[in-house]
Amino acid sequence: MRLAAITLLLVACGSELPVEVIDPASTFPFGPYTIEPSQEISDQCVQITMHNEADVFVNQVELTTGPGFHHSNWFFVPENVFQGEDGPFKCDDRNYSEPAAAVFGGVLFAQSTQAPHEIQKFPDGVALKIPRRSKIIAQVHLLNSGDAPITVTPEIGLVAIPEADVTTLLAGISFENQALGLPPNMQSKFTLECDIAAQHQRILERAPDFRIYYALAHYHELGTALTVEAVRPDNTSARVFTTADRAGDVLGGPIAPLFDFTGFTKLRFSCEFYNPRSEEVTWGIGDQEMCVFLAFSDSPYNWGGGATTREPPGPRTDVDGVATFTHDCDVFGIDASR
Repeated sequence: MRLAAITLLLVACGSELPVEVIDPASTFPFGPYTIEPSQEISDQCVQITMHNEADVFVNQVELTTGPGFHHSNWFFVPENVFQGEDGPFKCDDRNYSEPAAAVFGGVLFAQSTQAPHEIQKFPDGVALKIPRRSKIIAQVHLLNSGDAPITVTPEIGLVAIPEADVTTLLAGISFENQALGLPPNMQSKFTLECDIAAQHQRILERAPDFRIYYALAHYHELGTALTVEAVRPDNTSARVFTTADRAGDVLGGPIAPLFDFTGFTKLRFSCEFYNPRSEEVTWGIGDQEMCVFLAFSDSPYNWGGGATTREPPGPRTDVDGVATFTHDCDVFGIDASR
């Protein structure tokens, strides 16, 4: 069984010094995965200990997967969290959850649905800090909807820059809307309006003043668009990010120019779907749907929340043949410098 490796490239003085964090000849089985016809695997996680005795400043993440590797969300956490050996494990065996990983560490990378190759690249001098003695960890979702077995050998790569070259540290923004109920045979839209300013003022004692550098959407095959807007106190808004790409495409990228959140108070994000089926579709894996927005900002805090439990989508209003729903949004902030 060929083993994949994570390669850390330290970019310094115009040269690249390769440092293998995990030797490809080790027993770490991050592939190959064989997925049988009509098989879906969603209870598996994988961890890789970085063995880093110093902070690592990541400027780029590159993930190469292939058919059948549906989705993965990557986090960094301290070595002593979700304790166990490197390699695959059942997520429940270590009480792993993505919200817990975000609290203990931070977001590293999120794969666009079914995208076989993706690069998350920040501007020069901009980086995520992975603290010393960390490991990276992900829940992987594998899905083979065909009638022949699929074998996939994934690799993830990190490119780091020297601390002296870092001009801006990033933190994560992650919101999800689990309050989905796609009506049969029609277009629908689900919106959350999340009050960032209230929590920002409570925690940092000032109005929001961060900039957004990168954004990514996550939905499944019924998703037709995701839009993120920043809302001012007078309820006027400006678009931060939008995509109408479909599952299998890269659903994110850099925000250019950077979006300055100064003067805005809320994030409004909406997911749009077309459900051609005769039954309602709700939040879930497989043939169900998701609505998730990930971004990175230069705030000293990670921001997240949304509608984080499965429940009815809220009041419905039909607008030009589109069923529209709104729901309350919870917001939390976590110090990204710890």
